[in-house]
Amino acid sequence: MDYLSPTYFFDYKSDEIQQLIANVPSASLSQKEIAQHLFLKVRDQWRYDPYNLSFNKEKYRASAIAKRKEGHCVDKSILLISCLRAMGIPARLHLAKVKNHIAVERLIEKFGSNELTPHGMVDAYINDKWLKLSPTFNASLCTILKVAPLDFDGENDAVLQAFNEEGTMFMEYLEDYGHFDDVPVAFMIANAREHYPAIFAANTDQTEFQL
Repeated sequence: MDYLSPTYFFDYKSDEIQQLIANVPSASLSQKEIAQHLFLKVRDQWRYDPYNLSFNKEKYRASAIAKRKEGHCVDKSILLISCLRAMGIPARLHLAKVKNHIAVERLIEKFGSNELTPHGMVDAYINDKWLKLSPTFNASLCTILKVAPLDFDGENDAVLQAFNEEGTMFMEYLEDYGHFDDVPVAFMIANAREHYPAIFAANTDQTEFQL
């Protein structure tokens, strides 16, 4: 797998993704600088929302995500991967399980847990090495949570912040599911059913969840 090709989900030849990358001055920027630019764009232009879940595969297409104003971690990762591939930077989806330690009341109420799974992030191949990027939390949300916005220097992993500005534990990585060639919708459904059986039991529509 070259991690550069368009797929059903990473449909970067679509008008929506081409518009997103249209203003990136690729001729004057290095791959590292392009990745930094795209990371910030996806991080901040789509508000993080973990409570609107869909397992409808059409909604996981990058072109569909680009039309919305918010998305959860997998959505935003798909968007960033598509933009990176469109700019000639190999990228792939990486999934994990994380535990949120701040502002967890609503998470526990809706999910029955403060563990979030599958958590999506991006593997990007830059300057001969794979780097992990998490464009999940937009800067305005980080201000509310008193967490420094996650930056990407183009040379080191940019994974979820372990602590907030007061030194309180924020995000903890619990399990690594590895990387995937494309978006593994069947795996994500099985994973969610295992960890959040109550939300499936409470909804007649087993693909759409507004929590």
